[in-house]
Formats: sequence, C-alpha cells, structure tokens
Amino acid sequence: MKKTEKPFKVAKAKVRVKNTQENTYDGHKAILDYYQNNNAKFIGAPKNFKSMRAKSIKGTSPDEIKDALEKVTAIDFRPTLAIVFSSVKQDLKAISKMFDKAGIVVFGVTTNGEFTGEGITEKSVAILLLDINPDYFTIQFSELGEKTYRQKTQAIAKKALEKFAHPAFLIGGSNLATDAEELLHGFEDIIGSQVNVCGGMAGDDFSFTEQFVFTNGWSSNSGIVVLVLDDDKLTVKGKATCGWKPMGTEKTVTKSEGNRLYTIENLSVLEMTKKYSGLENLTPENPSIATEIATSFPLQLQREQGEPVMRPGLVVNWQDGSFICSGKVPQGSKIKFSLPPDFDVIEKVIQGCKDLKATEMPEADALVVFSCAGRLLTLGPVINEEIDGIQKVWGVPMAGMFSNAELARFTNGHLEMQNLTACCVALKEK
Repeated sequence: MKKTEKPFKVAKAKVRVKNTQENTYDGHKAILDYYQNNNAKFIGAPKNFKSMRAKSIKGTSPDEIKDALEKVTAIDFRPTLAIVFSSVKQDLKAISKMFDKAGIVVFGVTTNGEFTGEGITEKSVAILLLDINPDYFTIQFSELGEKTYRQKTQAIAKKALEKFAHPAFLIGGSNLATDAEELLHGFEDIIGSQVNVCGGMAGDDFSFTEQFVFTNGWSSNSGIVVLVLDDDKLTVKGKATCGWKPMGTEKTVTKSEGNRLYTIENLSVLEMTKKYSGLENLTPENPSIATEIATSFPLQLQREQGEPVMRPGLVVNWQDGSFICSGKVPQGSKIKFSLPPDFDVIEKVIQGCKDLKATEMPEADALVVFSCAGRLLTLGPVINEEIDGIQKVWGVPMAGMFSNAELARFTNGHLEMQNLTACCVALKEK
C-alpha cells in the first residue's frame, strides 16, 4: 500500500501546503484571499457575518456537483465550508479543485456509502455546505505514522487551543491500521476527558484496501483531517446510539492481546460463538461468515460507566479459534453477546436524536451523521427509515457517511471508537 497520494495544488485560494506531514489550513485566510484575488464581494465581514445557514447537495461526478453548487449559490448563499463525504471512485482532486476555485474550505472523508436527507447514494458524493463565519473554524491535518497516533492529535489539540479557548472537533481518519482510540486519547490528554470530539474512520466502498481523508491541497491514505470549531460561537452536540440488544449473562475474557480475542471463559471465542449464536455453516468455506459474525452476533464490551461498546469479530483464525475484533478487548474484561438486530435498532437511534433535541439541542442549523457500515450491511434498504427519521427530528440540511468506525462517546460514557453505531452531530450558531 502506498503511504500517501501526492498532494495536489490549490487553485485560486492561494493557500500553499508547506509541510504535508502536519499543517493547519486557515479557512478565514483562504476565503479572504479568494475574494481579494478575484475582486469579488465578500458576503459579510467577520465582525458582522450573517447567522450560519446550510444546504446539502449531491452528485455522481464533479460536473454534477458543480451544477448543484451553482444552483444553491445563485441567490444570497455563499458557503465557506464544505463537509464532503465521497466514494473513493470519485475524482477527489477535481472535487477539491472545484471548491478551491469557489473559495470554500473542505473537510473530506471517503465512505462505504453516503447520504443526504434525500436518502442513500452509492459511489457518489454527499456534501453539506455551510456559510459559517470563517473566524469560527479552521482545518488541521496530519500524516499518521506507526506509534505516533496519540502524539499527532496532541499536537493538533495544542494548536487548536492557540486559536480557540474552547475548541470542538469533527475528525476523519484513514487507514485500517490506524489505532483510532489512540487518536482520541491525544485530544483528551490536552483538552481533558470531556473534550467535544465526534467523527468517523474513512471507508472505501467495502473494498477494505485504501481509504482517504482530504482537504484543500492535501489528501492521505494514512492521515487525519480535523475540523476545529469555536465552541464559544457554535453549539456542537453529538449523540452516539447503537441499539443491538445484549443476550445472556456476562462472561469473562480469559485470554486476549490488544484486539486479538482468544478465549472467553477458557473456551475459544469461535467455539463460544458456535455454542450460542445459532449461525449455520460456521466454516471457512462460507464466504459470508465473517460478515454474519460481525453483524448478527457481535460482542458487547461491558463498561462500569456508560453503555457497552460494540466489539464485533472481523477476522476468524480457524487454526486457534481466535477473532481479530474491531477494537481492543482487554483480558479480564466482561462481555455479552448480542441478539440479531430488529427494527428496534432503528427506533433507538431516532429516539436518541429526539432525546438530544429535548434535553440539549432544541434547534439546529445542520446535521452531520457518521453511521457504521455494518448497519447498512445488516439492515439493508430499511436503513433508509433510520436516515429519514434522523432528518425529521430537526428538519435541517444533513449529510452523512457509512464509516469503518465511529469516534464518539455514549451517554455518560468514555470517548471511544465505536462500531455498529450511528453518531449524529447537530450544529447551531449561538
């Protein structure tokens, strides 16, 4: 796998990426540069910028996206930020270059499927456009090296504190080898345990080979892109919900190493799965067995505080009966198995959004959703009911993606990498 795609040049915004390893993209400077260089009128100076508005667009090619962008900006709407969820099959360079020419800052992540309030699309692009005051946000990005995940996000958090007293973070990471929980720990180290972070790990249309994050002038298949928001000017509230119901009693993990789970109650996890799951044809000859185990019979890692964290088995070792799970499963920890999902899984996510609206976020200007690709695989077309239900809670423009993992905290829980979870992030200018 190549380490990183060669960065592409920024067009008229005149922003130069001096260091592809770690840098900050100053959205405010980029937008002002664009309008100055093109003798255009800047819609609202930073001191009197209009309240944030949002619109969502989608397209199956750069030309379709360009047409959609021109339509929504034809009358009194000048977005400064684009949250872009794209198939890896799309031309990321062309899409970024188009937004460069329009003076729009990009936060981009590739997906396993993308959606707006109008429903799911495949191998296309879903975009949330925001005309947010450029003083209220910035973009940071960095390449990720082995064993430096925590240090990278520590550096990002320190730089964010130089700009905002109380930063909130929307993050996207790429590469299946990335330790997403170490990324989260880096933010906590600098900001504190209650740091406001939500996001997801990039997908690649279920090929599980190469994923990307990107912004203006930069993209990486082993990197992190971070949208830093001023929490004093914007309300940023996330709600992570899973919905898979537990089955049976707690069981003890008797042997594990990191995310490699060997035995539960001194029985191999494969034998334990055969014993309790009811799954048929649990053999290496069954090409879909890994997906069935991950989505129909995932493990729930129990927590002393907050809701359980999903840790589905992703790879089966047929020699020793161990699983490689989606995240760490510490030896000595307690787990439960899950029941196959039903429609309650969807209802719980929608109710979670309703609860957020009732208790913390009565109004929103825009909505961003990171939903696990496993939900799409498990629920199939019924997942549209979930997306429609989420959108109707606030009735505002929305864009979302199906991710390889979700980065958020459950209610009263720790900030962790999640799976089989929908993380909904509501945004509103104060």
